[in-house]
Amino acid sequence: MIEERISAWTFLPKENSKPLYVQHYGLEETEQNLDYFGNKSTWALSEPLMATVILYLSNVTKGGEILFPDSESKSETWSDCTKTSNIQKPVKGNAVLFFTTHLNGSPDSSSPHARCPVLEGEMWFATKFFYLRAVTGETISFDSSRNECSDEDPSCPEWAAVGECQRNPVFMVGSPDYYGTCRKSCNAC
Repeated sequence: MIEERISAWTFLPKENSKPLYVQHYGLEETEQNLDYFGNKSTWALSEPLMATVILYLSNVTKGGEILFPDSESKSETWSDCTKTSNIQKPVKGNAVLFFTTHLNGSPDSSSPHARCPVLEGEMWFATKFFYLRAVTGETISFDSSRNECSDEDPSCPEWAAVGECQRNPVFMVGSPDYYGTCRKSCNAC
């Protein structure tokens, strides 16, 4: 249902996207390099990215803001991690949508962005990437040395029965970075 709601909100086809990718950041050094995305090397290495949706899953006490250094800023607070405002703070339940291409498919030079370091608290967020073309199904591989086959939640059989293994594969089955919650119920081991 989340995938369908994001697609309806953005007017972008869910077939052109990959599953949600959940990330977590704890306290970071203020001198730490910012995470930049949408640069030429990323563009050249993968299918052209059309848009990104970021869903905030937790509040951050201080830091974690997203900046767009190359865009036309409405105020100085959008261009420096040391100058922040309440508008751009990561707030649980909020979402950010930005496009990395123009309507003709050419890269948008104002879309590269950065994330400021988390200075107080922790940051949980989910990222959804939309591409110019439909994304073919990806095979998820796992480390076969893990012999355990179990469900991490007692609700896994019910979730699997209603199709969550296919609708939410990263959470249910897992990914190279995340050990799935319902591997047994999804027959993934």
